[in-house]
Amino acid sequence: MNQHYFSASPQGELRPREIEVELAGAPRTVVTAGGVFSPEQLDRGTAILLRQLPDTAALGVAPESPLLDVGCGWGAIALDAALAHPEREVWAIDVNERSRELTRSNAERLGLEHLHVAAPEDVPASLLFGEIRSNPPIRVGKDALHAILRQWLPRLAENGVAHLVVAKHLGADSLQRWIAAEFTDLDVARAGRDKGFHIIRARRA
Repeated sequence: MNQHYFSASPQGELRPREIEVELAGAPRTVVTAGGVFSPEQLDRGTAILLRQLPDTAALGVAPESPLLDVGCGWGAIALDAALAHPEREVWAIDVNERSRELTRSNAERLGLEHLHVAAPEDVPASLLFGEIRSNPPIRVGKDALHAILRQWLPRLAENGVAHLVVAKHLGADSLQRWIAAEFTDLDVARAGRDKGFHIIRARRA
């Protein structure tokens, strides 16, 4: 790829294609395209995150609370959440306009009217989230990544929890330490690991 998937406006013609992935325990056909993250398949990190997500109600998360996917790409995490939780409001955000377009298209084809797709600046400022789920864009660089987390982790509601999947070789351990030091009001721990990926949990008591 000769451009970054985190560009606001990817260059090149939009050439959508269908792929089949497993979301919410069943095969689904979705649309992807070049210029977004992992257009050929459900990437390994996201698949591990979706497979290892706990029952967050057992963690005290209100079952009706909104859920946020930060850096949605073509929508895998948000689509999985919306399919599994038809009673919940799900938000998917990305700076990449092509990602947002694809996520909207996939939500429409799957009949997910409760999935809201938006640019980060268009999320209502007063909205708090019971859950944040993300395969964060590590390759944007440490400063940009920290800015993203400083923007969204404070938006966790009471008893809210964030799960982030990060490859160990891309700094999962150091990112976990930084989150714990930066957000002293959150309980931060490693919630799981598999095939070189760590799942970082940050929970508001």
